Amino acid sequence: MNLFDSLENNNKQIPLAEIMRPKTLDEYLGQTNVINPNSPFYKLLKAKRLFSFILWGPPGCGKTTLARLCAKYHNADFIELSAVNSGVKEIKETAQKAKLNLRENLKTIVFIDEIHRFSKTQQDALLPYVESGLFYFIGSTTENPSFHAVPALISRAQVIMLNPIDKESIKEIALKGFNYLCKNYDKKNLTDDALNCIVELSNGDARFALNAVENSFFASSEIIEKSTVEELLQKSSVRYSIDSHYDYASAFQKSLRGSDANAAIYYLAKMLLAGEDPRFIARRLIVVASEDVGNADFRALLIAEAALRAVEHLGMPEARITLAQAVEFVARAKKSNRAIKAIDSAIADIKAGLDFLPPKHLRDAHYKDAKKYGFGKDYVYTHDNPDFKQQFLPDEIKDKKYFDT
Repeated sequence: MNLFDSLENNNKQIPLAEIMRPKTLDEYLGQTNVINPNSPFYKLLKAKRLFSFILWGPPGCGKTTLARLCAKYHNADFIELSAVNSGVKEIKETAQKAKLNLRENLKTIVFIDEIHRFSKTQQDALLPYVESGLFYFIGSTTENPSFHAVPALISRAQVIMLNPIDKESIKEIALKGFNYLCKNYDKKNLTDDALNCIVELSNGDARFALNAVENSFFASSEIIEKSTVEELLQKSSVRYSIDSHYDYASAFQKSLRGSDANAAIYYLAKMLLAGEDPRFIARRLIVVASEDVGNADFRALLIAEAALRAVEHLGMPEARITLAQAVEFVARAKKSNRAIKAIDSAIADIKAGLDFLPPKHLRDAHYKDAKKYGFGKDYVYTHDNPDFKQQFLPDEIKDKKYFDT
């Protein structure tokens, strides 16, 4: 270590979230679906069986911590890379280090944070080393690996899904951080309202909670009040990743289809707060109005179309009112999927080979040689004889029914 490194370390202010990072599996909180005696992941860990995996979960749920604890538990060399500033060159250098480790009977774990930022080429560079067992790979991502990791990598690495940390665990983590600060600095009091405010605003993000504790601690005199926390944090950040666009749109449409206006309005609010394009939301409303309401209440389509026009003319924030109005109507409207079932059935028939010409009496007869081919012959103008029954479907499927009645 040179003089400049020493000065840098002396002047470094280590965040409370880093100081409080769990040192053992027993200290690791909030992921009981993964860290419990009955989970396959935990059993493999306890059996000292290393394997490659990708940790998928929201920010602050403990992905990096769990990766480090796994390496510590296996006494493996833990090499940490960031997808933001690493590439194929760093992967090759890591592979050389792993070879040297094997000669010393030491296993290597390569941890790549934000693996979704790696290009296909960069991800492919990992494959031969993971395949050969030269090193074990652990990736972390806030995005769905099914969309952002190459299939070859997913086939070689188990995906472990982590959840937002539950409120009780967040409270315990926040209190541990507060008690640490009290021991090392002037002791203060943290009101229950302030603690509960931190828990609520953290949205299951332990890093956010500890940062809130730290900032509130040094921004207060003797007592940390709720007002101080609210002023520092301003508002809760809305969790909304790339994949959330699809997840919330799906939940929104299914809530409308299921006639749950309360759920639909909640998902509308979430998408709007996250900055979703209101025109996209209005188009989803139009889809549901046709696909799920249909002619059971034709007004739904008219209202959804009017909502789209209003969004384009008004813009936000006023458009939220129009969208809410349309959401309530579409959600509460009587439902029918006859239209989509009919069109999809007809499309499926044609793709399956039921691709036939119209009957001759229905074909275009407005050109010179049409009569010679028998086109238009015996067609009856419906308005002149509304009770006359004539065939409209092709001869080969003349009795086909796409609508029930």
